[in-house]
Amino acid sequence: MAGSQSSLREANRSAVVETVKRHGGLTQVELVGATGLSPATVSTIVKQLVSDGVVEVRTTIRTGRRAQLVTLAHRVGLAVGVHVGHRHIRVAIADFTHEVLAERVLPMPVDHPVDTSLDRTALLVVDLLERLGLAMQDVVGIGIGLPAPVDDATGMISVRGIMRGWDEVHVGHVLSKRLALPVYVDNDANLGALAESTRGASREYRDSVYVRASYGTGAGIVINHQLHRGFAGTAGEIGHVQVDPQGDICRCGSRGCLDTVVGARAIVEPLRATHGNLTLRDVVQRARDGDPGCAQVIADAGAEIGAVVSGVAMTVNPQCIVVGGELAETGEILLQPMREALRRRVLLNQIAPLEVIPAELGNAAEVAGAIALVMQHADVDLDPPLTAPERADA
Repeated sequence: MAGSQSSLREANRSAVVETVKRHGGLTQVELVGATGLSPATVSTIVKQLVSDGVVEVRTTIRTGRRAQLVTLAHRVGLAVGVHVGHRHIRVAIADFTHEVLAERVLPMPVDHPVDTSLDRTALLVVDLLERLGLAMQDVVGIGIGLPAPVDDATGMISVRGIMRGWDEVHVGHVLSKRLALPVYVDNDANLGALAESTRGASREYRDSVYVRASYGTGAGIVINHQLHRGFAGTAGEIGHVQVDPQGDICRCGSRGCLDTVVGARAIVEPLRATHGNLTLRDVVQRARDGDPGCAQVIADAGAEIGAVVSGVAMTVNPQCIVVGGELAETGEILLQPMREALRRRVLLNQIAPLEVIPAELGNAAEVAGAIALVMQHADVDLDPPLTAPERADA
């Protein structure tokens, strides 16, 4: 009986730590809701964990009231998040409260080669740690997001051609050798979904879909608060759903994929005759500034994306669609046509109508998800550190 009670206490203790680790920081009331434990049990466990140096408690404001925020102690370590985009590399270092301590974005050319990209990534990590006055030993791991489907079992890109030159490279192993740290690799839309569902716009929802509308389009699917990657990581690859049987050939080798209709090239090309040579960022900014032509191509993209996402919504039946990526910076210009397309195609749910909302974390969602991925894999020592006399006696 005593043994079973001890096991239950350890299970409850682990549940509290894992929940704090997943969300970065929760009040005790939120911990009760997330773990299903009683308020008295949570209060007792938190006091023990504070005494053992596993968690820290500080005052915060929730719904206008003061509350005690529970976070992992700083001694646990740091996590590095990396997002390899089509035209940039973003690196951030955060502690286990998910607070970003340092961050840098490095512009890159289109189709930047894998060796150069991983070299630059390693140099950025070292540089940021030096700026913070910290060492590589303070880091527990690195998470990296790629704009391609990733096989969770191997950490390798699972569909050829989407990232030219990266197909046969074990990104995690290469970066791990260079920095002597564990490296976890995932699709960037999956990481955006992970971040938004734990700390962002969809954190109050059990089932959600995160749509990343950028140079390419992808989706991350969360079911019952868990990321659904599918076999070999191809769940949510909506950019490769065929929308035009007579359309252009896509990088994946198929014809008329969504990416060929709403990707960066498809958005800037119709504007060339009237606006000259623009980048995707130019189009986004001009649409926000009221340029009717730029707003029109963004709205057209929203309608196309919404039509494809409606198929995901009918299959998964999420409570909300969260939209991020560069195109989402245009706000309702993109979102309203998406809503209209979904409204026409998705069965009206009288009890829980589908919501389409902007991402809260913006362009930081993917790197925040990479940091969260590291924290999910990190082992947290639940035993209190030994004092000097205890070590001597041992």
